[in-house]
Amino acid sequence: MADTKNASGSPDGEPVYLAVGFLRRPHGVHGEIVMDLHTDFPERFRKGRKLLVGEDHKSLTLAGARQHQSGMLVRFTGVETPEEAGKFRNQWVYIEATDAPPLPKGQLYQHELFGFQVVDENDNPLGELVEIIETGANDVYVVKDDSGRELLLPAIPSVILDLDVDRRLMRVHLLEGL
Repeated sequence: MADTKNASGSPDGEPVYLAVGFLRRPHGVHGEIVMDLHTDFPERFRKGRKLLVGEDHKSLTLAGARQHQSGMLVRFTGVETPEEAGKFRNQWVYIEATDAPPLPKGQLYQHELFGFQVVDENDNPLGELVEIIETGANDVYVVKDDSGRELLLPAIPSVILDLDVDRRLMRVHLLEGL
């Protein structure tokens, strides 16, 4: 999940942030807090790593991180008690998109799809990809045309035919009823 506008950053020049975790509750007596993982790269949570916490993107440095059930226990520099850790309860943890590790050629992060122009299989323009809705089964791409009309496209192989990353173009097959 990400607070993003397009692959190069938001139109007003603000940084683009990617959610990589969600802080739950303090654990133990040394300032650790349980974090749910929202990344495919948990190995990047190491001592000294800078993370951004909460809606105000408060910069905190990891003092330690270790596996815990399906998530991690993390401790931030300067946070020594459960009460101090509790101040971060129920907050998202972010990194700047520019800090995300590169993916193999041909793969994209979700936030990189924002701003793609979407056309049907006959190259008729449908609009711009403006939002991704995460559902249990598959993601749904929200495409908005110039008039503001929205089209919802399931992100499945029978609908998403082709991505041209260089041209920032997505070719789709419209299913009956879309």
